Amino acid sequence: MTDKDVNVGIIRFPGTNCDRDIEYAVNLAGAKSEYINWNQKDLSDVDVVIIPGGFSYGDYLRAGAIAGNTPIIDAIKEFAKGGNPVLGICNGAQILGEIDLVPGVFIENENAKFICESMKLKVNTTRTPFTKLYKKDQIIELPIAHKEGRYYTEDVEQLYDDDQIVLSFAEENPNGSLENITGVCNKEANVVAVMPHPERAVEPLLRSTDGLKFFEGFLD
Repeated sequence: MTDKDVNVGIIRFPGTNCDRDIEYAVNLAGAKSEYINWNQKDLSDVDVVIIPGGFSYGDYLRAGAIAGNTPIIDAIKEFAKGGNPVLGICNGAQILGEIDLVPGVFIENENAKFICESMKLKVNTTRTPFTKLYKKDQIIELPIAHKEGRYYTEDVEQLYDDDQIVLSFAEENPNGSLENITGVCNKEANVVAVMPHPERAVEPLLRSTDGLKFFEGFLD
């Protein structure tokens, strides 16, 4: 399979607003992409699934809650169960937490404010399809943009034991996340949820290219 044969399904919900950014990053990395709407049930034509950021269903109830009960969710669960790569970014990460594909949840920031800034992050594990091209403990810079990005779990020790922490804040912890955590994966490491936006750091014009490897990693 060549890079151009890899097809990425970009999931769209009402309120998704980072879908075109994901498409640009995926295509820049060398893969194909297609949009898949919330009411579809078939993922048989894609090799990778990415759930972009935004405000699905206006974040009513809580971020990701309504999206987690749409027709596409069962297909995403089956896709992940088959060991296929799934990436949720920002609102996508919140959705993955809602549907229990990753441990823990992303709740309202400690200061209850929307935060939008560039942050230094540490790559804690390289065993996922999206972080395999980084070095363990490498410091990268990616932007964040969220109001409900504070990570919490009741079993953080298990995350350390099973190497499930993907990204953590390297310096300042802007939202009060537990143990500075801002990205996690399932035990099998094929499902990844991160609050920072790697698709917004893929070329020099965007001030950083540190996010491009997120989209190049799964091409191998």
